[in-house]
Amino acid sequence: MPAAKPLFDYPKYWAECFGPAPFLPMSREEMDQLGWDSCDIIIVTGDAYVDHPSFGMAIIGRLLEAQGFRVGIIAQPNWRSKDDFMKLGEPNLFFGIAAGNMDSMINRYTADRKIRSDDAYTAGGVAGQRPDRASLVYSQRCKEAYSQVPIILGGIEASLRRIAHYDYWSDKVRRSILMDATADLLLYGNAERAVVEIAQRLAAGESVSTITDVRGTAFIRRDTPEGWFEIDSSRIDRPGKVDKIINPYVNTRDLEACALENGQPAEDPNEARPVELLPHPTLERDRTVIRLPSFEKVRNDPVLYAHANRVLHLETNPGNARALVQKHDGLDVWLNPPPIPLTTEEMDYVFAAPYARVPHPSYAGAKIPAYEMIRFSVNIMRGCFGGCTFCSITEHEGRIIQNRSHESILNEIEEMKKVPGFTGVVSDLGGPTANMYRLACKSHEIERHCRKPSCVFPGICENLDTDHSSLIALYRKARELPGVKKILIASGLRYDLAVESPEYVRELVTHHVGGYLKIAPEHTEAGPLSKMMKPGIGAYDRFKQMFEKFSKEAGKEQYLIPYFIAAHPGTTDEDMMNLALWLKRNGFRADQVQAFYPSPMASATAMYHSGKNPLRKVTYKSDGVTIVKSEAQRRLHKAFLRYHDPKNWPLLREALKDMGRADLIGNGKHQLIPTYQPATDEYQSARRKNSTPAGSKKAGKPLLTQHTGLPPRSQDGNPWDKREQAKAAAQARRKAAGNGKPKGRQRPEPMPR
Repeated sequence: MPAAKPLFDYPKYWAECFGPAPFLPMSREEMDQLGWDSCDIIIVTGDAYVDHPSFGMAIIGRLLEAQGFRVGIIAQPNWRSKDDFMKLGEPNLFFGIAAGNMDSMINRYTADRKIRSDDAYTAGGVAGQRPDRASLVYSQRCKEAYSQVPIILGGIEASLRRIAHYDYWSDKVRRSILMDATADLLLYGNAERAVVEIAQRLAAGESVSTITDVRGTAFIRRDTPEGWFEIDSSRIDRPGKVDKIINPYVNTRDLEACALENGQPAEDPNEARPVELLPHPTLERDRTVIRLPSFEKVRNDPVLYAHANRVLHLETNPGNARALVQKHDGLDVWLNPPPIPLTTEEMDYVFAAPYARVPHPSYAGAKIPAYEMIRFSVNIMRGCFGGCTFCSITEHEGRIIQNRSHESILNEIEEMKKVPGFTGVVSDLGGPTANMYRLACKSHEIERHCRKPSCVFPGICENLDTDHSSLIALYRKARELPGVKKILIASGLRYDLAVESPEYVRELVTHHVGGYLKIAPEHTEAGPLSKMMKPGIGAYDRFKQMFEKFSKEAGKEQYLIPYFIAAHPGTTDEDMMNLALWLKRNGFRADQVQAFYPSPMASATAMYHSGKNPLRKVTYKSDGVTIVKSEAQRRLHKAFLRYHDPKNWPLLREALKDMGRADLIGNGKHQLIPTYQPATDEYQSARRKNSTPAGSKKAGKPLLTQHTGLPPRSQDGNPWDKREQAKAAAQARRKAAGNGKPKGRQRPEPMPR
């Protein structure tokens, strides 16, 4: 893998000279308190400003501050005019634009394209505080405010729209966001190293238009520069019937001399001619660019879109990825190879900044739901090598795991103790996947050359080191810290990796499960699982056996909560029926149903749009993928997941009859739905049963459970499991001994006088 400039090559901490500010300024008044007449860099974000390392604007802001730059924050500005974008004045170097921790469209719309009623990244959870396609709108407003100031896009929204992409909400292929936003640069993936280098070069007087050699960046140029060689993407992965392919070693500057491009008749292959020896330059990967089909072509041809998506995913390993280029309206959108992953020392450096770890005081204590969820959690790593096709983590953070050291993580827990409200419970030690910490390829050389989209599909790669010992040691060290009562693991668990380390499963189940553990098999059938690149349900069964065994040994009654996806590409009605039967056999009643959400750039999104499978070579003749697009079929697939809800029974009865499976309609134990229909809705979700009744003094507090497969708490005196029976018996004893009041709450007898 190419060497990277370490972050430590830059000036000393700003804090060493002047002392860190509690927060980066959000107003002129705060700038005046710091003695600033202007900001060097202004970050515009669609999230409320929380100075915590789980929020992107805080990480980038503190990192740039550490390099000596004066950084201001404009959080959730009023985008309807340019006024809010001018409140900190004109930045000396650039505007950094990000939609926030979430894509603004996914943040606002459900998978059924309905507007959400709240926004977890806004004070008070209020919806509507950011526009659709926020990165694009913010960029345009900044250009209106100060047209000469460079605009640099970043964050997950820009990262996943860096090239022509299918847009689920408009149901069409859109241009690269660079074109629509008229931005100067786009940073994708982990942008710490890139943003520091760009800021330093701009501060040194370099023009933004000349900064074209930074990894992890995308920009617009008119032609391929001298010294670079183009390869047509169809040479990498021939998509089928496409235009004739020119010599891949011909530079686009020389195309005027190419007879093929000028429409001259092709030479007769039978015509005798002398052998001509041409110089054959060696193609160096770092001077080679792959030309993808143009925006105009992929917009009009779904098969070419799937082909382009496949090639892009093949060029994601920083050790061997080549630059990509795609024509848009006569201009080229150029993507440099992905950023080189941060080392452990650099990760520690990023997370050691003096974060305040609380929201900005301007929110006057208003709750920010996303912050409330993560304020006592610690991000221990980045990246994911799972390659699940419905997920975009790999396209953003990469598939090489970037780890923090034990010392850095434990230091953050110590800092967490100072946060108001800390009770000794750490809500999570995790990341994109809970148990990929320090898992990597056994050989750096193999890793550098690997082009597989997943290290765990169709099975765990023989070159993958699955040793969980470092993670186990981290858990044990964290539990021993003074003041820490409990360490929970809330991040998604890769159970097919966990079963490779029974000791890890024992450690997790014995000490770090808070009653139930969420995992995501996503489906039970081979068809959809192969399109998701997820393991078979057998891996779930093996993990379940371990989970139950170690829970019993620990004397705990704990539950696995499996999550499933409805309407994923490759899923038939029969697949959903079989999944529903599996759920019934195993006693699961899912109250929250997740339908497939086509996010930009994901491989499953390319399947959804094209009907082709980009996990294999794409041709016009290649087999199609079953796609669920109509609202009626999406409702049916969700209804199968909620087979237990009487509201869905009429729809399911009709579907089962059409499928020739009327035998599943009946009142028998092995039938899916009954023949009768209740006069009223008898079913009430576990989530609603466990919630506080509306109008009570406690209404508005968080729900006791967000799911699913746990049986509902009893409200009629009939306990539903052994744990509830034990609680009921204890309550009866207390009632007999002290009028129903728990002994711990009874007032002591008055002292005699």
